[in-house]
Amino acid sequence: MLARGDGVLELRADPAGLAPERLLVFEVRGSISRFAEAIRQVAGLELVDEEELESDEEDKQPVAYLLVPDMVALRSLESLWRRWQAGQLGRGETPWAKVFDHLRDLRAWGPDDRVQSADRTFLSSILEGHHDNDLIRLEIELVFRANEASARQSEEETTRALIARGGQVLSRCRLPEISYHALLADIPAWAVREIIAREIGGIAGLDAVMHIRPQSEATAVEIGDAEDAPEAADQIAELGEPILAILDGVPVSAHRRLARHIDLDDPFNLEPDALVVTRAHGTAMASLVIHGDLNRGETPLPRKIHMIPVLGNNDDFPPNRLIVDMIYLAVTRLRDQRPGIVIVNLSLGNRYRPFQNHLSPWARLLDRLAYRFGLLFVVSAGNQVFPFGMPGYATSRDYEAADAASRARSMVEALHGVMADRRLLSPAETINGITVGAANIDAVGPADRAMARALIDPFPAHVAANPSSSLGPGFARSVKPDILMPGAREHMACVGNHRHIDVRPAMASRGAGLKVAAPPRAGRENLDGYSNGTSAAAALASRTCHRIHDALEAAYGAAFLQIPAVQRAVLLKALLVHPAQWPQEIAEVIKTTLGPTGRGQASKQRDNIRRFLGYGYVDAEDALACAADRATFFATGVLESNRLATIDVPVPVAIGGKARPHSLSATVAWFSPVLPGRKTYRSSRLKIVTPAELDALAVSTERWHPDENQSNRGTVSSRRWSGANAPVVTPNMTVPLVIQRDPDQGTAIDDAIPFGVAVTICMPGEIGIYDEVRARVVPPVQARP
Repeated sequence: MLARGDGVLELRADPAGLAPERLLVFEVRGSISRFAEAIRQVAGLELVDEEELESDEEDKQPVAYLLVPDMVALRSLESLWRRWQAGQLGRGETPWAKVFDHLRDLRAWGPDDRVQSADRTFLSSILEGHHDNDLIRLEIELVFRANEASARQSEEETTRALIARGGQVLSRCRLPEISYHALLADIPAWAVREIIAREIGGIAGLDAVMHIRPQSEATAVEIGDAEDAPEAADQIAELGEPILAILDGVPVSAHRRLARHIDLDDPFNLEPDALVVTRAHGTAMASLVIHGDLNRGETPLPRKIHMIPVLGNNDDFPPNRLIVDMIYLAVTRLRDQRPGIVIVNLSLGNRYRPFQNHLSPWARLLDRLAYRFGLLFVVSAGNQVFPFGMPGYATSRDYEAADAASRARSMVEALHGVMADRRLLSPAETINGITVGAANIDAVGPADRAMARALIDPFPAHVAANPSSSLGPGFARSVKPDILMPGAREHMACVGNHRHIDVRPAMASRGAGLKVAAPPRAGRENLDGYSNGTSAAAALASRTCHRIHDALEAAYGAAFLQIPAVQRAVLLKALLVHPAQWPQEIAEVIKTTLGPTGRGQASKQRDNIRRFLGYGYVDAEDALACAADRATFFATGVLESNRLATIDVPVPVAIGGKARPHSLSATVAWFSPVLPGRKTYRSSRLKIVTPAELDALAVSTERWHPDENQSNRGTVSSRRWSGANAPVVTPNMTVPLVIQRDPDQGTAIDDAIPFGVAVTICMPGEIGIYDEVRARVVPPVQARP
């Protein structure tokens, strides 16, 4: 048997923060859940939290990592694997045989792990057309060593190897909070080819190296159909101090739509080198946050917006800096200089880092900063703009001639076929932040919509996620994207024709876009244009959070502002996600197109739906409105370890005895402490305990919504119950809604966890609900321990 000494064997899902020299890589064959089941039969092996171990079912080559106490244990397991391959396992080793049955390979950490398949593909494409001595810029993530002397030694070893190959280090960053140590380096193309080949004698063979990847590259935003902006008078005389920051490109800060509204801080000195005509991304995002879609004519936000540029000229990441380092410095600076900030918009992504079950350093950083500073990061899911095939259509005319239902089905089927290539883009897998996908919604009128007729609308009769919007799930199969918000009615352009047509998302235009402020063109300044995509959707989500904050401030004044900023942040998080709903028509299309069919498949059907829709589409006005036929309650507080909080939710007598559709929904959101290398990354878990009063309310679990297991995997848990039979309501009846903090995973967390809760009771058409409940709830609902 395996000699373990006093150590333990721990199976982990993510190698971040671990010592690779003590890692064995398990390449799993088939289902990760069956592999985990076999692992549980091995005495003395400590299984990581299984929800993190589970990979996406679409992952055809899942891996897990076994952390061993020493080299003796590692060599013993390698020997055990070889003996199993030779059919020589002895009595008492049968449990390991069942584990090995589920493996493609078992090996020590090495070049295959330092240079992953997706990175080899990206590096190969970057090398095209380059000569051997051309310099290529790479990010080299080092094995994190907590001891500074050991970390310095690793860095020096790697630097010597780079210099020996004619390379040089341009920048470095070490952040112990997230177990991150990385170098930005130039290296000749011939040495990059060594890396792609995973040669043991090259950089990929260095023990000090954890991962090698291309330099991060920002996802782009194009602004179409520029036109002169009208000279509209500002509607707000004096703007308040900012509660929202944008980390983005350099804006055209003198644009008449933006000049009064932006509080610009440029710590990286990017503005002087950013040509004004290239400042599309920051200008568009600032416009959407401040004004919303200009086609809607909304009132601008009443406070200034704090803005820190992290994109340079041409809206690229600065060439000589690591983006993780820049984001860390930007956020710590804004916390020092603008302590009133609660919301941070991050409509950015790294196109070279699609989510592949392991958290990126950028996502880990956002998770840490959200908890440390009490900031709500609103992050774009990422845009996938590359062509893909539509097997159902031989020509573009066939596609155009198809009816709405056929177009919807064929698009869902086509996207499912390329799902592995359309995953979230870093840092969208953040667990503490809100990830926003793009819905096919805008405010373009019929006359302007006709201008897009040369293109094809993939969902002409459905509210759906745009085809370019990156797909979930997130880390540990959590619900991602969290929500959808308007990203313009994306149309498709046919770009190829062989056995079938190939299509790609068309850029934004007057006929299909969100209207935004735009940079100057051909000497014309103060222009408007059109944008789209998940960046735009995230900006509108941040704006909605700000408007929710404004509404609560207007309703409760100083009492609301006196709530600690971290509790306001998690409350905004809950209130933003709370009204999200799956558009039922497209959910039905996804269910019937992708299945699976048969009894007992409801959870897998919901899995397919949530990949596209998350918790659903959020109508900003729905998140803000006080409709007469519903009542929404909120509460916020902190939860100590292993404690409960109870919110007594008043049930209106108005719904009693009426056999009409009605619902009860509840959402809890929190920030979890995170630390790479812990047994479980998401250390603290909250959940909504199913109320005992559901039978009296005549409601049951809503089938067009993620189920309890799916909802409990992130840091937002949303539950929904509905029914059409008559509720039994007694005078002064309440539903005690219990928020439970489960035992911490791994080492106990001493800190109290901040949380926010939103609860809604609704019976469409019963207009007395809001007034009745409002009369019963003064002051606002409080959580009681």
